Amino acid sequence: MKKVLVFAGTTEGRELAELLADSNIKCSVCVATDYALELMDDKRLDVHCGRLTEEEMEVLMRDGSFDVVVDATHPYAQIVSQNVRQAAYKESIPFIRLRRSTESAEEGFVSFKTHEECSAWLSFQTGNILLTTGSKDLGSYAKNEAIKNRLFVRVLPGEESIRLCTANGITGRQIIAMQGPFSAQMNECILREYSIDWMVTKISGHAGGFEEKIEAAKKAGVGICAILPPAENVCQTEISDAEKKSPMYICENVYDTAKKLESLLKEDILSKRSRKIILSGIGMGSTDGMTREAYRAFEEAEVIFGAERMLENLPGKGVKVPYYRADDIISYLIEHPQYTKAAAAFSGDSGFYSGAQSMKKALDEANEKGTLKSETTILPGISSVSALAAHFGVSWNDAVLASIHGRRTNVVNLVRKNPKVFLLLSGKNDFEMLVNKFREARINNVKISAGYRISYPDEKLFTFYLDEFETKLFDLPEGVYTCLIENEDCEEQILTPGMDDEIFSRTKVPMTKNEVRVLSISRLELTKNAVVYDVGSGTGSVSAECARLSPDIFVFAIEQKEEAANLTKENAARLGLLDQIVVINKKAPEGFEELPTPTHVFIGGSSGALSDILSAIQKKLIVKENTKEKTDKASKGVRVVINAVSLETIAQITKLIQTYPVKHVQLTQIQASRAHKLGSYNLMQAQNPVLIASFDLLPDDKIEANE
Repeated sequence: MKKVLVFAGTTEGRELAELLADSNIKCSVCVATDYALELMDDKRLDVHCGRLTEEEMEVLMRDGSFDVVVDATHPYAQIVSQNVRQAAYKESIPFIRLRRSTESAEEGFVSFKTHEECSAWLSFQTGNILLTTGSKDLGSYAKNEAIKNRLFVRVLPGEESIRLCTANGITGRQIIAMQGPFSAQMNECILREYSIDWMVTKISGHAGGFEEKIEAAKKAGVGICAILPPAENVCQTEISDAEKKSPMYICENVYDTAKKLESLLKEDILSKRSRKIILSGIGMGSTDGMTREAYRAFEEAEVIFGAERMLENLPGKGVKVPYYRADDIISYLIEHPQYTKAAAAFSGDSGFYSGAQSMKKALDEANEKGTLKSETTILPGISSVSALAAHFGVSWNDAVLASIHGRRTNVVNLVRKNPKVFLLLSGKNDFEMLVNKFREARINNVKISAGYRISYPDEKLFTFYLDEFETKLFDLPEGVYTCLIENEDCEEQILTPGMDDEIFSRTKVPMTKNEVRVLSISRLELTKNAVVYDVGSGTGSVSAECARLSPDIFVFAIEQKEEAANLTKENAARLGLLDQIVVINKKAPEGFEELPTPTHVFIGGSSGALSDILSAIQKKLIVKENTKEKTDKASKGVRVVINAVSLETIAQITKLIQTYPVKHVQLTQIQASRAHKLGSYNLMQAQNPVLIASFDLLPDDKIEANE
């Protein structure tokens, strides 16, 4: 087994060691402090804690029989780097210097070559001083009595760091023991909390949080003292001619180092590299309304995905890519293996009509297939609904939440039955569509409050009633809107079927009567998100009853007679159910191929094609798997209810349930009588007897005995 020795003093060193462990390459790690040992908590790694001399390094390398040595110590650890390199040379082991880039485009700070120079200069400045250079160089400042009492030092929360602070006379409130990385916001909070006037930092590059320190200092009006890095060429000391001939390599990041290790070890490493992907809600879009956790995720990300309008305002120095589709993002990450920390932005909250769930599913599938190894985390955000509710001073816990932004929802049905409905709209034209539907359904006493680009400078908030629509809503900008629809005159919700027959327009078209309809729908055993076929819909009474029970139920009404099909559509429109009922003017089973697979089927009229209808339904129960390797599989079946009046149809049903794979069969004949007024008397008038047959129709590969 190949073996690598890593001298780790940076985040990159830890990441490289974990990557090697992921690739089943034996990795030993050397760290200098107990705190660094705590951070290196991967049990797959052999970790040595303590500072080593050059001679001790030689012994370790010789006894360990390492194939490659990697120096991933801090850019300012000059002596350690020199010792590691020379020990590797003496033991004839290939050497890689993982050198953190310290380049920065930022200017506007006072620079010093040494800590002593910086300490002396600060003697002539006033105000509090924040040291962010660690505990090892603390002595250069603590021995300066002119500044000692004005010092605040940010160090790692380890025993050695605290001990060094105490040894240098720095105690109590002067010590800020925290583990990074630190966002610009966190740095700014510390600067303001301790009334800092000068901040001392090393130019440690992006990985060391230098840019975040600069940004925070500028916002807080704090002066910056920067310690310049050594002029490193592998390390600061001279390299002998003999050393120049030995295998030495300089790499700027973990990715380049892993590529070089692949070449030296002849092992596959990068394909095993796990990405950390965060899917985060960003609230309304302004960084002021973003959670700190989300803000930090984007600051730390190496690549950021999202819609173009979102990317403009996101924090972070990572590469911003205007992708929001799962396939595009996965392809990009596969093609760019150098990025291990990615973040994708989703408007509002990640759990409210967001693409975060489908994105996570796609990433999980790619992970299972081995296409893209990743760990995915979802972070919440402030939803547009909660923001709008706060703006208008209303609660949303007692409201219905829905969306017509890229999806179909029966808003009329929701508003008819609920006093408060929050709704996401696709654009400004949806307002006119909603107003027309409310008027058509005779829902007139409705108040609509809406918000556009909430939290942005061009935010719009407005309220109107239906009769004010034409005068108030003109010249609206295009874009996504969130609105609150309030209906004080909403109906009491009826949770059972049984609409009065007189509600439906009928003419001479046959209709399933109330009593039969109630029992038939009960036998259908409708579920949430049911897809219903109403075959031979007639007046559409069964379609309307099903759709009315839940806005999540979708009905396809199949009717061969044009007059009856038009009547179904008329009744659906009058009851505000057209968003849930699609009328198909064809003779069943024609057109079934184009429809989604049903979960429930009601057959009120088959025109002699009952066997063909059941056969066509059964064929739709075979669904395709997504992967080529797997065979087709059968769905769990469909619930079927058939009404029959004639003896011929009853006989056909009896035969078919012996032919097709069915279970849970129930055959019930119902005959109802209604009171009919004749003079001063109420006489019972009998209706035709109706057979109600119900059963679960199964695919061919699930033939079971009838029950």
